[in-house]
Amino acid sequence: MDIAYIPSPSSGVIHLGPLPLRGYAFCIILGVFVAVWYGNKRWIARGGKAGTVADISVWAVPFGLVGGRLYHVITDYQLYFSDGKNWVDAFKIWEGGLGIWGAIAFGAVGAWIGCRRRGIPLPAYADAIAPAIVLAQAIGRWGNWFNQELYGKATDLPWAVKISEGVNREAGTYHPTFLYESLWCVGVALLVVWADRRFKLGHGRAFALYVAAYCAGRAWIEYMRVDEAHHVLGLRLNVWTAIIVFVLAVVYMVVSARIRPGREEIVEPDRETLAKGATAKDATAKDATAKDAAVKDGEDAKGSEDAKAGTRNADGDDSVDADAAPAKNV
Repeated sequence: MDIAYIPSPSSGVIHLGPLPLRGYAFCIILGVFVAVWYGNKRWIARGGKAGTVADISVWAVPFGLVGGRLYHVITDYQLYFSDGKNWVDAFKIWEGGLGIWGAIAFGAVGAWIGCRRRGIPLPAYADAIAPAIVLAQAIGRWGNWFNQELYGKATDLPWAVKISEGVNREAGTYHPTFLYESLWCVGVALLVVWADRRFKLGHGRAFALYVAAYCAGRAWIEYMRVDEAHHVLGLRLNVWTAIIVFVLAVVYMVVSARIRPGREEIVEPDRETLAKGATAKDATAKDATAKDAAVKDGEDAKGSEDAKAGTRNADGDDSVDADAAPAKNV
C-alpha cells in the first residue's frame, strides 16, 4: 500500500533561464538575505543605524562560509582525503557540506572585525541578529532536501521524505531531519524574540539563549541521523559538540546576568556627532590655551610697566631730594 511522504527534488539544480543555480547554494543565499533584512530591522529597533548590519555582514558572511566549510572538511576528512577520494572536492562547497559550529565561530570573528571598525559592541550586535541567524539556518537546511542528504532513520510516517537511489544512499522513506531542524530553528527564533522583549536581554544574552536553544534541538535531531559520522563514547561528534556548547551558553547567560545586568543603552555611537564633539572640544581647549596665554602676556606686560613705573618713581624721588638739599642750606 502506498503511503504519504514528502517527495525529494529530482534534481538539485534550479535553472534561472540559462543560468543554473544549485538548490543548496540558493537556500544559503536566500538565508543570508533574510538574515540581513531582519537583522537590520532589529538593529534599528535597538537604536542602531540602517545599513550597519549589511556592512558588517560583508565581513561576517565570508568568514562564516570559510569556517563552516573548514569544520565540515576537518570532521569528515575521510570524504576527501581517504583512498579513492579526490581532495579537490573539499573546495566544492556548492555540493553541500557546511558545519554550523564552524560557521558561527568564524562568522563571529568576521562580525567582531566589522563591529570594531564601526565602534560597536559585539555583544549588542549579536543580540540583535540572533533571531535572524537562526532563521537563516531554517532556510539553509532546505538545501539538504535538494541534495537528498542528512536524513534520519527509515520510517513510514506520512511526513517521511522519499530518498531515491544514489551514491552512498538507498532508496526509501526516512525521517526528514532537515525539516525537523528547520522547524526547530523557527521555534528558537520565536523564543529569542519573545524573551528579548520580555526580559530586555542584553550584553550577549539573547545570542547565548539562541545558541543554547539551538543546541538542545540539534542534539536529539543529530541522534536521529544515519549519515556517516565520527563517534566518541558511543555518541556522534556533533552531539558532543552540541552538549558542550549548550553548557557554555548557559554558563555565559548566568554569569553575564550577574556581572552586567540590564541592556546597553547605546549600541551604535553617532560617529559624526562624536567627530563634531571632538572638534568642538579641541577648539575649546585651543581657545582656553590662547586665553591663558593672553592673560599671561597681559600679566607680564603689566608687571613690566609696573617695574618701569617703579624705576621712574625712584629716579624722581632722588632728583627731588638732590634739588631740595641746596635750598634748605640757603
